Amino acid sequence: MATVELSFTALPAHVRTARLVATAVARRSGVDESLLDEVRLAVGEACSRAVEGHQLYCPGEPVRLALTDLAGRFEVEVTDTCATGERSPAGQDASSTMARGLGAENNGNLPANLGIAVIAGLADDVQISETATGTSIRMSWPSAGPSR
Repeated sequence: MATVELSFTALPAHVRTARLVATAVARRSGVDESLLDEVRLAVGEACSRAVEGHQLYCPGEPVRLALTDLAGRFEVEVTDTCATGERSPAGQDASSTMARGLGAENNGNLPANLGIAVIAGLADDVQISETATGTSIRMSWPSAGPSR
């Protein structure tokens, strides 16, 4: 099992880099070419949500991305590292910035969990978990193992 880890400053420009790295690692892990666009889009959505949350609640903390080649699975985990108990200026808990709707999604124009629905439609398996160190979105796709 090989894992590539990436952490980046919470800036929208870095989401593109995260998508490119995820796509390259997915290809190397043996994910079918027909699924690479889904990987790219799902990783982009999860990273965008994390960046938006970080900009609102903890701009000094990095967004974390882990890409793992498991037996027959390619797994991506995007972690929002806004720790439980950190407070927004309005005093709201910032621990679930990716799990709940943010910014434009909360202004009444879009449903709060639209991004999560998009991710769930793109990945084979999606798990959202909250820990003391933040919120994690874990996604996976089938892979044929690393190409040589």
